[in-house]
Amino acid sequence: MVSLRSHLAGRSVTQLVHQRCISGLLAAAFFCGLAVAARAETNAALLDQWLAVQTNLQTWTADCTQTRSLKVLSQPLVSTGKVWVALPDRFRWELGQPAQTIALRQPAQLLIIYPRLKRVEKYPLRAQQPGPWRDALALLDASFPRSRADLESHFLVRSVTPTNSMVCVTLQPKSASARKFMTDIQVCFRLSDFSLLSTEMRFSDGSSMRNDFTHSVLNAPLSADCFEARLEPDFTIVEPLR
Repeated sequence: MVSLRSHLAGRSVTQLVHQRCISGLLAAAFFCGLAVAARAETNAALLDQWLAVQTNLQTWTADCTQTRSLKVLSQPLVSTGKVWVALPDRFRWELGQPAQTIALRQPAQLLIIYPRLKRVEKYPLRAQQPGPWRDALALLDASFPRSRADLESHFLVRSVTPTNSMVCVTLQPKSASARKFMTDIQVCFRLSDFSLLSTEMRFSDGSSMRNDFTHSVLNAPLSADCFEARLEPDFTIVEPLR
């Protein structure tokens, strides 16, 4: 009888310990779930704040350092330049000093200018264009989305990662044709004022292109001439999509 009682008592203690362990694990899981939910809510709020700032953005200029990493090269290619943006549909991007490449976006076309080669590539920009070119046009606008609907119409938000001083948003193109050449885009902005700090495009072949921005200025007046092409008569203009 004593042995049976001891056995039953020991079993009861074991069951009690087991139940308390389960309760502890459930409580830990619950509070962990609360922490994850709170973090997700905070990250969603940061994303909303960044998008809200974009609605008030009219112009943006910055110095740029572009780093291109290619699998066939042991060292990345680094270029410096400057970028001017007038939303919603104009930018000028110069790389090299003096400029070796100029990307000039206008409402109806994109011009890639090579001053040394005296060559210009002309690409029409029409929303109704199907396929990869429409996807490429959406990628150009990833850094300055006008709304959450605008962003989510082209991208899946894979992650929002805050640190002490900045927030990085990882976006995946929704279009299957876009994902064939680009796996994702990472956009990082300053936490204090939500201004753009960097972008990085990661391509399906393992290469990447990163742009780091400094000395940015928001909503400064920009001359319309900044977004016009000043071409000499001996420049050759080609249209690769024709």
